[in-house]
Amino acid sequence: MSEFKQVALIGLGLIASSISHAMRRAGMETRITGTARSTETRAKAAELGLCEVFETAREAVEGADLIILAVPVGAMAAIAEEISPVLKPGAIVTDVGSVKRAVIDAVQPHIPAGVDFIPGHPLAGTEYSGPESGFASLFDNRWHILTPPDGTNPDAVKRLTEFWKSLGALVDVMEPDHHDLVLAVTSHTPHLIAYTMVGVADDLSRVTESEVIKFSAAGFRDFTRIAASDPTMWRDVFLNNKDATLEILGRFTEELFALQRAIRQGDGEHLFDYFTRTRAIRRGIIEAGQDTDAPNFGREGPSGKDE
Repeated sequence: MSEFKQVALIGLGLIASSISHAMRRAGMETRITGTARSTETRAKAAELGLCEVFETAREAVEGADLIILAVPVGAMAAIAEEISPVLKPGAIVTDVGSVKRAVIDAVQPHIPAGVDFIPGHPLAGTEYSGPESGFASLFDNRWHILTPPDGTNPDAVKRLTEFWKSLGALVDVMEPDHHDLVLAVTSHTPHLIAYTMVGVADDLSRVTESEVIKFSAAGFRDFTRIAASDPTMWRDVFLNNKDATLEILGRFTEELFALQRAIRQGDGEHLFDYFTRTRAIRRGIIEAGQDTDAPNFGREGPSGKDE
């Protein structure tokens, strides 16, 4: 059961709707309030019964013990400024953004004394968006990283940790700048590469669009899944985690040049050794329970069995 009597969800897309479903699955009797920018999204959230829907963020957070900002990073400063005057003393404000230093810089100045701001990032998601895309098991066995600023009340961190654990998540605490570097490696740069590879296929005039679609092997198909992610969110991610992403992108480019040279020179030993080393990373992810080793990543074929 949650300690929080009222949770406010600002932004009602995949993550927020999944939080609502997961809270109900956990048996919480918490009041859930929320809002979204568009009229259509608010109407759909109300239709789905995700929360009590309000027209403004300020209305949605009144009386809330926990406020979760689930909006693009670029929108957080304005939201924080709007809700600041009505934040309840003792409340916790958190977020689900993919970068943390930029979020702290945007939100922290608007947090009044007596309110704890604890940025967070659930490492869970799909390529789908909108209130109808959420589901209760999204956070199960997935990491949620908290990046509390210096001086944050330890009891508030503990309360927020227990909340996310009740939704099925694993929780870790990390320094904000280190989070941004780690995610540049594990998420941000891979997304940029996926967008690039899909763009290359689109631009390659000697391969038709119908061939790209019809003959997509697993590798390219997975790139397209990643590249289908919300463009507004990813635009903000790259603009707000610029330094770390450029650092990792530079390292990636160096590695790519080395592989290009090995292919050109027929250096099979270099290629074999490199692929052997990187294969071990995949095994480690599976052993950590963060993916499955089922054939074809556990996808079901037309027969209902794994392909």
